[in-house]
Amino acid sequence: MRAIIRDGRDWIVRFEAHERKKTGINSLKVRFNKVFGYYIEITRANLTQVPSDYSRKQTLVNAERFITSELKDYEAKVLGAEEKVIELEQMLFNGIMEKVAVHCGRMQESANLLSGVDVIAAFAQLAEEMDYARPRVNDGDVTNIVEGRHPVIEADMEEKFVSNDTLLDRTDNQIIILTGPNMAGKSTYIRQVALIVIMAQIGSFVPAREAAIGVVDRVFTRIGASDDITRGLSTFMVEMSETAGILNNATERSLVILDEIGRGTSTYDGLSIAWAVAEYIHDHPKVRAKTLFATHYHELTELSLTKERVKNCSMAVREWNDKIIFLRKVVPGGSSRSYGIQVARLAGMPNPVIERAKEILLNLERGELNEAGMPRLASSKNAQQTINQMNLLGERDTLKEDLRQMDVNKMTPVEALVKLSQLKEMVEE
Repeated sequence: MRAIIRDGRDWIVRFEAHERKKTGINSLKVRFNKVFGYYIEITRANLTQVPSDYSRKQTLVNAERFITSELKDYEAKVLGAEEKVIELEQMLFNGIMEKVAVHCGRMQESANLLSGVDVIAAFAQLAEEMDYARPRVNDGDVTNIVEGRHPVIEADMEEKFVSNDTLLDRTDNQIIILTGPNMAGKSTYIRQVALIVIMAQIGSFVPAREAAIGVVDRVFTRIGASDDITRGLSTFMVEMSETAGILNNATERSLVILDEIGRGTSTYDGLSIAWAVAEYIHDHPKVRAKTLFATHYHELTELSLTKERVKNCSMAVREWNDKIIFLRKVVPGGSSRSYGIQVARLAGMPNPVIERAKEILLNLERGELNEAGMPRLASSKNAQQTINQMNLLGERDTLKEDLRQMDVNKMTPVEALVKLSQLKEMVEE
């Protein structure tokens, strides 16, 4: 039956060629439609050549359609084959379903077991290939990760991933305020902690040298912002809605990941909200969740002065030839600047824009404003003063020059100590 259906086109071609030869009508055509089925179409100019065994089926303006007993028999055979195939397929399918239904429970159980084995095997292979460690999961409240790594980024990198330690608890290190330059790795670090905790709790080895994970009830994240046009929500509204959800649902057993809270509004509004959110998580007796808070508001580092469970960390960077190098290392202590101008230079911003930004930045830092409240240099398009943005280490030009002129290979230990004392006095002055 499938052969009849499959080879139908070839039969029609052969039949059409045979009828053309028999009648001498070269324009004879064999066609099919859903209303009349198969038919032979002959133009009016050739109607005198129509054989007597042709039965008229339809009359058109310029042609007439006919049927023969042979074509009618073939039509019945093809249509019957199609119906029979559908009927047989349905019968076979029903039979398979009946047989499967008898063993459905055992098959589902086997599928569940196989899927579990597949996951465990994948975990094992990944742990072996990527040198993962077996975490110690317990009912405590401490998350202690030694040399943790981001599992996704590490797998996609050609160079060695820079690992970092993490210590979170509910006594001394409940909230980590993480500051540092843009592009230094703040977001990567806080995400990797969340991923390591999740991997540990689902039974996987983790990308770290060692890890002790106190079980968390939920992992809350506020790590991105975008407009929700369909609901009429702005970027800032989405950010605030998600943050509100965290504050209303987090518990002391939760892990909270916050990335740049308050960036969707004005500086003072954003800082105020970020500060209040951190205080709420720290002080509210029903929350007090372990929290990693990455922020560009360096003022938040002052929270550690009044909140005993807040600790400051920052992403280490170095300066070389007026450029910054990201070390990707989390170090104790906060960062006082974001060094956005250096990052803009790395991104390829035109040099005139960089130099102009330095001028305006110095005005802002000194509070030098005009009558309109704008930076004084910003009001003059012809300002040519070149200002160097404060570098990462806060070195003075004279200190730099003294260090350049020192030849440590020719200095005695006593001379080195004397010079060090002089440099210290210079810095203190």
